Amino acid sequence: MTGGLREGTSALLVSTDGRLLMQLRDDLPHVSDPGKISLFGGRREGSETFLECVVREIHEEIGYYLPPARFGRIGRYLGPYHSTPGGTLRGQVFLAREVPIDRLKVTEGRLEIVAVDDIERISGRLARPAEYALAIFRKREPTT
Repeated sequence: MTGGLREGTSALLVSTDGRLLMQLRDDLPHVSDPGKISLFGGRREGSETFLECVVREIHEEIGYYLPPARFGRIGRYLGPYHSTPGGTLRGQVFLAREVPIDRLKVTEGRLEIVAVDDIERISGRLARPAEYALAIFRKREPTT
């Protein structure tokens, strides 16, 4: 596939103890960003809003329902879609806090739990959407 617009959402999830809950992508050829650490999320379907999309995708991927009020939009993106030659990606990035690790049932990839202080250590393993979201997150959070 060349060209075209892809619309989607992703969410940076923060556990009840303040760690980041991310997705280690499956290392398969048909998966975008294979083997990388990324955010949970996915494509918009039909006429759903970006918020409706992130609520649905997160529920599907972690097996735990977070209502819309739990998500705050922290960023937007419009630019090249690196997985599709000539493609464009329009997306929104959300943040949800107080997510209970022990209630999650990850259905795609594996759960990657990252302490905020360890972000630099994993930087070479991050997918682009995760890099983007973490840059925003780090600007918003007070330094420890």
